[in-house]
Amino acid sequence: MQFGKFRLSIIRECNFKLDGGAMFGVVPKTLWSKVSPSDELNRIPLSCNLLLIDTGSKKVLVETGMGTRWDKKETDRYEVETLVSPENVLAPLGLTNADVDAVIISHLHFDHAGGACRLVDGKLVPTFPRAKYFVQKGELHLAHNVNARGTGSYRKDDFMPLVEHGVITVINGDTEIVPGVFAKVTGGHTSHHQVVYFESEGKKGVYFADIIPTKSHISPPWVMGYDHFPLESCDVKSNWLTKAAKEKWLVVFDHEKGVPWGHVSLDEKGKFDFQALPAATLSSDAVFSS
Repeated sequence: MQFGKFRLSIIRECNFKLDGGAMFGVVPKTLWSKVSPSDELNRIPLSCNLLLIDTGSKKVLVETGMGTRWDKKETDRYEVETLVSPENVLAPLGLTNADVDAVIISHLHFDHAGGACRLVDGKLVPTFPRAKYFVQKGELHLAHNVNARGTGSYRKDDFMPLVEHGVITVINGDTEIVPGVFAKVTGGHTSHHQVVYFESEGKKGVYFADIIPTKSHISPPWVMGYDHFPLESCDVKSNWLTKAAKEKWLVVFDHEKGVPWGHVSLDEKGKFDFQALPAATLSSDAVFSS
């Protein structure tokens, strides 16, 4: 999709499922099940939507998905359906892994960093061999020193090979990764969770990562049970959504199973609403108009 001088593409890396109660926290199931019905195990369907931002001079990939390094028990638990090959994640776009210049990882949970490395001859190597991987300093520290509550969300094999290969660029706070593409710290989901903000020729957009994982999480109080700082998440959502609605930003949801991008609006009662773009905008030749 054309976005100013940028070209934006969604790569749906996988489909999977997580517990609906965990995904909606204190929101009663009688409410969240109306917008996100669960299966017999109380799991809701999700996707990993990677965003490729081609600025013309650099190709920036946002997130890496879950990857394929899952045993049968884990695959069954999350009902993982891999949709792209780790050897060539960008094949649907006619590109190769080596075409990526930068990878921005919002945080190091397994469904965001799981695809950062792949197995080659029994050894873990960076999936995108030419890329620098951008991770917040505080997030990397947390991943190395996670407490009992967060242990299940972090796998050291997702990020330690990146450190060992010297491809991680540790950033500390808001950072312009390439001209027009910014990592912005939000906190909330984890202490140093970051979103990706981008702008070109007056058009603005944001990839919300796990601050707003799906369109069903657009109401600020509907925060995940997985969030380390849920009250902070609520305030962060309100602030970012207000800006996005006022300036008609493109918003992108990382785990939305339907069309994962569109616009948000704010009515006179203070309620946010999401309007998805047509599914045709997911094709590589689509043109976006605000």
